Amino acid sequence: MSPRTPSRPVGTVTRGTTNPNRLRRMDRWIAAAHGAALRRAADPVAVDLGYGAAPWTAVELLGRLRAAAPRTRVVGIEIEPARVAAAQPYARDGLTFRHGGFELPLAEPPVLVRAANVLRQYDEDQVAAVWARLCARLAPDGLLVEGTCDEIGRRHVWVALGPEGPRTVTFATRLGSLHTPSDLAERLPKALIHRNVPGEPVHAFLRDFDRAWAAAAPYASYGARQRWIRAVRDLAADWPVTDRPGRWRQGEVTVAWEALAPRRDATA
Repeated sequence: MSPRTPSRPVGTVTRGTTNPNRLRRMDRWIAAAHGAALRRAADPVAVDLGYGAAPWTAVELLGRLRAAAPRTRVVGIEIEPARVAAAQPYARDGLTFRHGGFELPLAEPPVLVRAANVLRQYDEDQVAAVWARLCARLAPDGLLVEGTCDEIGRRHVWVALGPEGPRTVTFATRLGSLHTPSDLAERLPKALIHRNVPGEPVHAFLRDFDRAWAAAAPYASYGARQRWIRAVRDLAADWPVTDRPGRWRQGEVTVAWEALAPRRDATA
């Protein structure tokens, strides 16, 4: 069976900004949360969608996923042909690069699609269609991870989606650089970034997170990690936090999508 080859890839060219290690927090979470599904898959294919002007993120994704699921193959997909050509010298066993877009020109459904910093340039009302298109291409136990981070990967927020749609939102940060949890608002994915206003759930969540962070100030004497863990533990009393302290120690917290979804859900 040959890969899908539409006459024109779906999507538009991104700025292509990329840096080594920029997506390490997302990759670390994917390996922990989805490694078992990759190990179970007969053909564990992961896609780095829109890897940018240089292929560092695809190269790193292969190494990080193979540590959790050694048979994983990574396909880097880019809509800009010159970027695909430039990436070819980095191809190796388990890593290939293809020209394409949201249609995902693959022969078989991927077990993972990672789309980082891809939808920032799109309008909010375009997100639903992109999510639906990508989710429809996933394997039955596949995962789409879509989100945004800063240029060096200190702050990152992503949505995890299954074939049925969005499941969770994860906030991740380098704790030593954090002033307040609401600092992460600037890296909310496109589905949420314009909803950080009074009356919207994500605004209320970040407000409550800042309050829990302030209340946990006495724990700062034990380090930023202990303060974060205490703040998340308090936050979980009122918000559906879905992960455990082992992930909190990494400077992460994951919340059910339904709790943060926009009131007038542009992604429904």
